[in-house]
Amino acid sequence: MSSVVLDKVTKVYPGDYLAVDRLSLRAEDGEFLVLLGPSGCGKSTLLRMIAGLEEITEGDLWLDGQMANHLAPRDRDVAMVFQNGALYPHRTVRGNIAFPLEIAKSDPAMVRERVTELSKVLHINETLDRRPGTLSGGQRQRVAMGRAIVRQPRLFLMDEPLSNLDAGMRTELRMEISALVRSLGVTTIYVTHDQVEALTLADRIAILNRGVLQDVGTPAQIYNDPATAFVAAFLNSQQLNLLAAHVRTPQNQYVMLDFGPHQVTLPWSDPRAYAISQHTGGQVLVGMRPDGLAPVQESYEGPSFFGRVRALEYHGHEWLAYLECGMPAVPVPEPPDPRARVNGTANGSGKLSGLVRRMFAGHREEPQDQEQVGQHPNSGIHRRSDLIIRLGNRPIWRAGDAAKVAVDLSRLMVFTVDGARIDPPRR
Repeated sequence: MSSVVLDKVTKVYPGDYLAVDRLSLRAEDGEFLVLLGPSGCGKSTLLRMIAGLEEITEGDLWLDGQMANHLAPRDRDVAMVFQNGALYPHRTVRGNIAFPLEIAKSDPAMVRERVTELSKVLHINETLDRRPGTLSGGQRQRVAMGRAIVRQPRLFLMDEPLSNLDAGMRTELRMEISALVRSLGVTTIYVTHDQVEALTLADRIAILNRGVLQDVGTPAQIYNDPATAFVAAFLNSQQLNLLAAHVRTPQNQYVMLDFGPHQVTLPWSDPRAYAISQHTGGQVLVGMRPDGLAPVQESYEGPSFFGRVRALEYHGHEWLAYLECGMPAVPVPEPPDPRARVNGTANGSGKLSGLVRRMFAGHREEPQDQEQVGQHPNSGIHRRSDLIIRLGNRPIWRAGDAAKVAVDLSRLMVFTVDGARIDPPRR
């Protein structure tokens, strides 16, 4: 086993392209650490720097207490599994799995025994004499995993190994990877853009965006207590309800989040109340997951929103309702672009902050690149001011119905207009 420590690691490509910016992170012995983020956020670059396939521009990499910046890849005792498997097409399955041991000039009898045992564990023992071109995508990924595991490295690096597979095969292999890696006890760093893979596989998740570490913690910590609006929106199967609100403290009796046509109050006994009250008279962003809202009767007197059902969506196991409530929904603020520090361009976060302020001021201006807003399916950005509510497998409304939903105050997430969490997350 091996620990991995990244200390203020930076990667700048030719042309002053900043891929990773002063990132510090630690993977403990035997830990399954998942790097999660959108395409182009720097997670694969980070993995390749750990493997020695990319040079580190600044900062230090430590492998099991040893400085590894200038170690050759072959000296790092690291095994890497790529997205496409990267198998040798002219070799059989047996030859591909055995290749690392053959290069190390291991005993042939031991090689045969280990390959046979491992192929049974990976359920590919019947394909040992076939070539990669005759295998399915799932079988090829199992062979790639076998080749990485067979020499028993001290560190596994996996770069989106399941992204080319269909949904059923991803689920099956995901369970096998989790069970196999944990049985071996080898430190594993796994790159993905799939939140389901991250939540189900990880001991801890590190979320990146624009080469910057946004948050790190256990799956439960990241999901229930995110550090930024970006993290809350990205780690969400449906779009995050992100609304603009003014903070008020009427006669200092309680803290009010004023959404315009609706208000929600927090008592001073709420542990978040004091931090939020520091923004009295100002604006904040309030995040609510679709399952933090529940349909209620019109007579319900607790914290709630009301509106009209614009549309319903059937997802097989559940229905989603889109409720028009007249409250300003806002795009998820992007973190500052670290490339501005390198090439001297303007900070990339200013446009979204300005958009939020214009919405508070009552203007309806749209950003010039509105067509590009919300292209990422997990970005959490929605164009209309709808609340998204999960209804379970039985719809209780029809499009056009008046509706009321209760608000679970314990699940409200409150952020600054730039997306930073107002009450510090617990780690």
